[in-house]
Amino acid sequence: MGLFTRRSQDTNTAAVATLDVDPALAALTGDYVIDASHSSIGFTVRHAMVTNVRGSFGEHEGLLRLDGTDPSRSTASIDVTIASVGTGIADRDGHLLSGDFFDAERFPLMTFRSTSAAQLGGDAYRVTGELTIKDVTRPLAIDLEFAGSATDVYGNERVGFEGSAEILRSDWGLTWNAALEAGGVMVSDKVKLTFDISAIKQA
Repeated sequence: MGLFTRRSQDTNTAAVATLDVDPALAALTGDYVIDASHSSIGFTVRHAMVTNVRGSFGEHEGLLRLDGTDPSRSTASIDVTIASVGTGIADRDGHLLSGDFFDAERFPLMTFRSTSAAQLGGDAYRVTGELTIKDVTRPLAIDLEFAGSATDVYGNERVGFEGSAEILRSDWGLTWNAALEAGGVMVSDKVKLTFDISAIKQA
Protein backbone atom coordinates (compact mmCIF):
# COMPACT_ATOMS: atom_id res chain seq x y z
CA MET A 1 0.00 0.00 0.00
CA GLY A 2 1.91 3.05 -1.24
CA LEU A 3 1.50 6.48 0.22
CA PHE A 4 0.52 7.86 -3.14
CA THR A 5 -1.32 6.49 -6.14
CA ARG A 6 -1.25 8.13 -9.55
CA ARG A 7 -4.44 8.78 -11.52
CA SER A 8 -4.85 10.05 -15.06
CA GLN A 9 -7.89 12.05 -16.12
CA ASP A 10 -8.84 13.83 -19.34
CA THR A 11 -9.20 17.59 -19.24
CA ASN A 12 -10.39 18.70 -22.69
CA THR A 13 -7.90 16.88 -24.94
CA ALA A 14 -4.96 16.70 -22.50
CA ALA A 15 -4.30 13.92 -20.00
CA VAL A 16 -3.39 15.37 -16.64
CA ALA A 17 -1.70 13.27 -13.95
CA THR A 18 -2.68 13.96 -10.37
CA LEU A 19 -1.65 12.49 -7.06
CA ASP A 20 -4.29 11.04 -4.76
CA VAL A 21 -3.55 10.69 -1.07
CA ASP A 22 -4.56 7.31 0.35
CA PRO A 23 -7.03 8.17 3.18
CA ALA A 24 -5.99 5.10 5.18
CA LEU A 25 -2.36 6.21 5.21
CA ALA A 26 -3.23 9.85 5.77
CA ALA A 27 -4.98 8.71 8.96
CA LEU A 28 -1.67 7.31 10.24
CA THR A 29 -0.18 10.80 10.48
CA GLY A 30 1.00 11.54 14.01
CA ASP A 31 3.61 10.86 16.69
CA TYR A 32 4.56 7.28 17.56
CA VAL A 33 6.69 5.90 20.39
CA ILE A 34 8.75 2.80 19.60
CA ASP A 35 7.60 -0.18 21.67
CA ALA A 36 10.93 -1.69 22.69
CA SER A 37 9.30 -4.87 24.00
CA HIS A 38 8.04 -5.68 20.50
CA SER A 39 10.93 -4.23 18.49
CA SER A 40 14.48 -5.32 17.73
CA ILE A 41 17.63 -3.44 16.74
CA GLY A 42 20.33 -5.90 15.79
CA PHE A 43 23.53 -6.45 13.85
CA THR A 44 25.35 -9.13 11.91
CA VAL A 45 29.12 -9.24 11.42
CA ARG A 46 31.45 -11.78 9.78
CA HIS A 47 33.66 -13.61 12.29
CA ALA A 48 36.96 -15.35 11.48
CA MET A 49 36.13 -15.05 7.77
CA VAL A 50 33.84 -18.11 7.88
CA THR A 51 30.67 -17.42 9.84
CA ASN A 52 28.32 -14.68 11.02
CA VAL A 53 27.85 -13.48 14.58
CA ARG A 54 24.50 -11.89 15.38
CA GLY A 55 23.62 -9.64 18.26
CA SER A 56 21.09 -7.08 19.37
CA PHE A 57 20.57 -4.18 21.75
CA GLY A 58 17.89 -4.97 24.32
CA GLU A 59 17.32 -1.39 25.46
CA HIS A 60 16.33 1.37 23.07
CA GLU A 61 13.75 4.10 22.73
CA GLY A 62 12.62 6.31 19.92
CA LEU A 63 10.04 8.61 18.41
CA LEU A 64 8.60 8.50 14.90
CA ARG A 65 6.71 11.42 13.41
CA LEU A 66 4.84 10.08 10.41
CA ASP A 67 3.20 12.15 7.71
CA GLY A 68 0.92 9.91 5.70
CA THR A 69 0.18 12.64 3.17
CA ASP A 70 3.82 13.53 2.51
CA PRO A 71 6.41 10.93 3.61
CA SER A 72 9.27 13.37 3.05
CA ARG A 73 8.12 15.24 6.15
CA SER A 74 8.38 12.15 8.38
CA THR A 75 11.16 11.96 10.97
CA ALA A 76 12.79 9.39 13.26
CA SER A 77 14.83 9.64 16.44
CA ILE A 78 16.34 6.59 18.18
CA ASP A 79 18.54 6.19 21.27
CA VAL A 80 20.19 2.82 21.91
CA THR A 81 21.75 1.82 25.25
CA ILE A 82 25.14 0.30 24.43
CA ALA A 83 25.34 -1.66 27.70
CA SER A 84 22.32 -3.70 26.58
CA VAL A 85 24.27 -5.40 23.77
CA GLY A 86 23.88 -9.16 23.67
CA THR A 87 25.42 -11.82 21.42
CA GLY A 88 24.81 -14.87 23.61
CA ILE A 89 28.42 -15.01 24.87
CA ALA A 90 29.16 -13.04 28.05
CA ASP A 91 32.91 -12.69 27.39
CA ARG A 92 32.27 -11.41 23.89
CA ASP A 93 29.67 -8.94 25.14
CA GLY A 94 32.16 -7.68 27.72
CA HIS A 95 34.76 -7.16 25.00
CA LEU A 96 32.26 -5.18 22.92
CA LEU A 97 31.60 -2.90 25.89
CA SER A 98 35.31 -2.28 26.47
CA GLY A 99 37.54 0.43 25.06
CA ASP A 100 38.46 -1.88 22.17
CA PHE A 101 34.99 -1.36 20.75
CA PHE A 102 32.12 0.76 22.14
CA ASP A 103 33.78 2.05 25.34
CA ALA A 104 30.32 1.99 26.94
CA GLU A 105 31.32 3.73 30.18
CA ARG A 106 32.37 6.87 28.30
CA PHE A 107 29.83 6.62 25.50
CA PRO A 108 26.67 4.95 26.84
CA LEU A 109 24.40 5.74 23.88
CA MET A 110 24.28 5.15 20.15
CA THR A 111 21.90 7.61 18.48
CA PHE A 112 20.22 8.15 15.13
CA ARG A 113 18.56 11.41 14.06
CA SER A 114 16.89 11.55 10.66
CA THR A 115 17.47 14.44 8.29
CA SER A 116 15.29 13.34 5.35
CA ALA A 117 12.88 10.65 4.22
CA ALA A 118 11.78 9.47 0.80
CA GLN A 119 9.40 6.93 -0.72
CA LEU A 120 11.24 4.58 -3.09
CA GLY A 121 8.09 2.98 -4.43
CA GLY A 122 5.20 1.03 -2.97
CA ASP A 123 5.92 0.25 0.68
CA ALA A 124 9.66 0.90 0.37
CA TYR A 125 11.22 3.98 1.97
CA ARG A 126 14.66 5.37 2.72
CA VAL A 127 15.36 7.36 5.88
CA THR A 128 18.63 9.28 5.86
CA GLY A 129 20.17 10.80 8.94
CA GLU A 130 23.12 10.95 11.31
CA LEU A 131 24.35 7.96 13.30
CA THR A 132 26.51 8.70 16.34
CA ILE A 133 28.68 5.99 17.90
CA LYS A 134 31.19 6.97 20.56
CA ASP A 135 32.22 10.51 19.60
CA VAL A 136 31.81 10.08 15.83
CA THR A 137 28.77 11.25 13.84
CA ARG A 138 28.41 10.18 10.22
CA PRO A 139 25.57 9.95 7.69
CA LEU A 140 23.54 6.76 7.44
CA ALA A 141 20.75 5.71 5.06
CA ILE A 142 18.30 3.06 6.27
CA ASP A 143 16.09 1.24 3.76
CA LEU A 144 12.72 0.37 5.31
CA GLU A 145 9.59 -1.50 4.34
CA PHE A 146 6.27 -0.42 5.79
CA ALA A 147 4.87 -3.65 7.29
CA GLY A 148 1.38 -2.29 7.96
CA SER A 149 -0.81 -0.87 10.71
CA ALA A 150 -3.26 -2.38 13.18
CA THR A 151 -5.12 -1.77 16.42
CA ASP A 152 -3.97 -4.21 19.10
CA VAL A 153 -6.12 -5.88 21.79
CA TYR A 154 -5.46 -2.95 24.15
CA GLY A 155 -6.73 -0.39 21.66
CA ASN A 156 -3.27 0.89 20.69
CA GLU A 157 -2.81 2.00 17.10
CA ARG A 158 0.41 0.44 15.85
CA VAL A 159 2.61 0.69 12.78
CA GLY A 160 5.44 -1.63 11.79
CA PHE A 161 8.63 -1.19 9.79
CA GLU A 162 11.41 -3.59 8.82
CA GLY A 163 14.72 -2.39 7.49
CA SER A 164 18.47 -2.63 7.27
CA ALA A 165 21.65 -0.70 6.55
CA GLU A 166 25.31 -1.57 6.08
CA ILE A 167 28.18 0.33 7.65
CA LEU A 168 31.94 0.07 7.94
CA ARG A 169 32.56 0.05 11.69
CA SER A 170 35.96 1.67 11.18
CA ASP A 171 34.15 4.81 9.99
CA TRP A 172 32.95 5.19 13.59
CA GLY A 173 36.30 4.42 15.20
CA LEU A 174 35.57 0.74 15.94
CA THR A 175 38.88 -0.50 14.58
CA TRP A 176 39.96 -3.36 16.88
CA ASN A 177 40.93 -6.53 15.06
CA ALA A 178 43.26 -9.51 15.13
CA ALA A 179 45.07 -11.19 12.24
CA LEU A 180 44.39 -14.85 11.52
CA GLU A 181 47.26 -17.27 10.89
CA ALA A 182 45.72 -18.41 7.63
CA GLY A 183 45.18 -14.84 6.50
CA GLY A 184 42.36 -12.39 6.96
CA VAL A 185 41.11 -10.88 10.20
CA MET A 186 39.00 -11.93 13.16
CA VAL A 187 36.16 -9.41 12.69
CA SER A 188 34.87 -7.98 9.42
CA ASP A 189 34.83 -4.23 8.99
CA LYS A 190 31.41 -4.45 7.34
CA VAL A 191 28.43 -4.67 9.70
CA LYS A 192 24.78 -5.12 8.76
CA LEU A 193 22.31 -3.30 11.00
CA THR A 194 18.73 -4.58 11.19
CA PHE A 195 15.58 -2.88 12.42
CA ASP A 196 12.22 -4.47 13.27
CA ILE A 197 10.12 -1.67 14.66
CA SER A 198 6.67 -1.64 16.23
CA ALA A 199 5.51 1.82 17.31
CA ILE A 200 2.41 3.03 19.14
CA LYS A 201 0.52 6.16 18.16
CA GLN A 202 0.28 8.82 20.85
CA ALA A 203 -3.00 10.52 21.67
